Amino acid sequence: MTQANHPSKYVVREYLERRSQEVKPPPTPEEIRRQLGWGLMMYDQKMSTGDRV
Repeated sequence: MTQANHPSKYVVREYLERRSQEVKPPPTPEEIRRQLGWGLMMYDQKMSTGDRV
């Protein structure tokens, strides 16, 4: 299973502020996710459920 890793609202606000000052066209969604560190992490279900089997 995977779990989404979302950036904080402060990181997103800083990113949007920087982007609004640039003249270049907007980056692709993949590039935005990469810059914000918003990727999918592998989720280890065993660790989240403790020692239950």
